[in-house]
Amino acid sequence: MRRACWLALALLAAARVPLAHAETRPLEVIVFAGGFNWPIWTAQRQGYFAEAGVSVHLTPTPGSEFQLKSLIEGKFDLGMTAIDNVIAYQEGQGEAQVGVTPDLFAFMGGDNGFLRLVAVPEVKTYIDLKSKELTVDARTTGYAFVLEKMLEKGGLASSDYHLVKAGGVLARFEDLMQKRHAATLLLSPFEVQAQARGFTLLGSAIDVLGHYQGLVGAARRSWGKEHRAELIGYIRGYVRGLAWLYEPANKEAAIALFRENLPSVAPELAEKSYDILLGRQGGFAPKAEMDLDGVRTVLTLRSEYGEPRKALTDAAKYIDLDYYQQALAK
Repeated sequence: MRRACWLALALLAAARVPLAHAETRPLEVIVFAGGFNWPIWTAQRQGYFAEAGVSVHLTPTPGSEFQLKSLIEGKFDLGMTAIDNVIAYQEGQGEAQVGVTPDLFAFMGGDNGFLRLVAVPEVKTYIDLKSKELTVDARTTGYAFVLEKMLEKGGLASSDYHLVKAGGVLARFEDLMQKRHAATLLLSPFEVQAQARGFTLLGSAIDVLGHYQGLVGAARRSWGKEHRAELIGYIRGYVRGLAWLYEPANKEAAIALFRENLPSVAPELAEKSYDILLGRQGGFAPKAEMDLDGVRTVLTLRSEYGEPRKALTDAAKYIDLDYYQQALAK
């Protein structure tokens, strides 16, 4: 009997099934659908979240308005969202009407947004977008201002095109594939699938803007104070998931996990996604660190385009890295 118990324990350990699963504290996390959730899938599969004392349940959002409203109103614990959304709602510039005063903050970084401007096949240059309709998630938050700046740098005035709200990146991708509109900003690796179908990659936001902070982990300050251990556990598991992904020996298993979560992506496109999302330059922030220069770029764009107009300069106002630093402390 004792031998059978030890054998069961060994099998559980080999399968990385968390033995203390019943003791883990559940977290509801709202995300955008896409390959940029790879570190979360990894931390779930490898048991890193469980080892850090949390269990993570993901809910995909149809768009930023639903995500931010739900997060602010306490329907979810955490969100992986654009830091521009955090700033916008804190400054009263958010698109959705919320029933409470926001107390959001960003607790870790994630990536530079992986923002690529992709157009229908017949569009070959920025100028070809003149008089065309382009889609955004929300008109006044997220990456709309990035798109406007890219179009401006490409030689177009705001009167040369029309922006249409179409929801999150998955909805915009599907919209573009149906050629309902001329172009949109996609988050990698969606542009890989689009290019494989003959759509035109016009440019990358980083090439235009330089440093830019895209996705971050966000929560309510009040929630963080009451659930410090859970927040630290989430960060710890996420960062370990990133480390596993960046280990070259895990490439094959990482791609298999990617395809398991995104079964419609062909093997060769999954490998290209690996090269983009885990590239040594421009991939995930290796330790989910915050790019403060990138946050300042976000503030500059929001100061230029946000309504009501405000001069935003203090990046620290929207960030608290104390949880992150404790999570990474040995």
